[in-house]
Amino acid sequence: MSAVYYGAYVITVPILTAWTDQRDAKRILCIGLITGSLASLCFAWASGIWTAMVLRVLAGISLAGIYMPGLKLLSDHIQGPLQSRYVSFYTASFSLGTSLSYYLAGEIHLVWGWRWAFTVSGLLTLAGCIMMLLTVPAGKVLEGRGADSTGVRLRAVLGNRQTMAYVLGYAAHMWELFSMRSWMVTFLTYSRQFQIASGWAPSPTQVVALINLFGLPASIGGNELCRRWGRSRILRMIMWSSALVGIAVGFSSRLPYGWVVGLGLVYGVLVLGDSASLTAGAVASAPHGGRGTTLAVHSTMGFGAAFLGPLATGVVLDLLRGNAYLGWSMAFICMGAGCALGPLALRLKQKDDDQL
Repeated sequence: MSAVYYGAYVITVPILTAWTDQRDAKRILCIGLITGSLASLCFAWASGIWTAMVLRVLAGISLAGIYMPGLKLLSDHIQGPLQSRYVSFYTASFSLGTSLSYYLAGEIHLVWGWRWAFTVSGLLTLAGCIMMLLTVPAGKVLEGRGADSTGVRLRAVLGNRQTMAYVLGYAAHMWELFSMRSWMVTFLTYSRQFQIASGWAPSPTQVVALINLFGLPASIGGNELCRRWGRSRILRMIMWSSALVGIAVGFSSRLPYGWVVGLGLVYGVLVLGDSASLTAGAVASAPHGGRGTTLAVHSTMGFGAAFLGPLATGVVLDLLRGNAYLGWSMAFICMGAGCALGPLALRLKQKDDDQL
């Protein structure tokens, strides 16, 4: 069910996001919210694996109509030097909402059961749609070049070296981020077996929750550093540092648990420190009339790498399963190697656009 959710998202996000160049992004966003609300409400009272999978497909389609179209709608109304700051808050809010949804689902499940967890989720999604309808103006649809065909806009995006530098950098970031999210709990569980039992220590899931929490201000803070000191320079520093610290985490499994946790927290900050600024750079450098198409390419390549990164990490662990310590060390090198390609991607830029 999880696989079909993400599969539906990856397949439909380029279509729905590209449409925002020709159609009102607010309308697409509201349709996505209504679809997501119905998918959650129906899932709460459905039975049978096939019905559940169909509803999770609809939920994945709804996310494709919400996240990137919502960012396109925001960028339609925010221009100038503050645009990257709004983008960073938007991306951080997405992560915050995801974290809160897990927390609320767990608490509601304990009191009323899992069906009511999905019911409340669907009602909150519907409330979000009502809020959008009442408070947010319509998106902008440009004439002329903005009315070009999808193929023309796609060629313009793929041929824009400024934009593609950020898109490929974002793909490198997503490779590392989702690899870390997928395997960090298992790595910490492996590391704990070498520790001497002495008093209370945070569980692997608690540590990873804290890592994700630290990532929220890190994303906003990283973008602020980029605005102050130059986007290219700070992004390269963050991505190289993230790759190096990630490799250090992989070799730390037999150190005292406090050191492993500390390195993990630093790693979590660095992994998300470049997220918002990469997206802001792609938005700001998008060709005229092609911002929606840019975000479609951005999201598709990013989540494609997010699928491949954890898979490649798992393959490395399987190949070296006879030596777990070496396996984990090489697994984190695999994560960091993906991120290290980000600074190389940024070299595609033809000019300095750090002020965007």
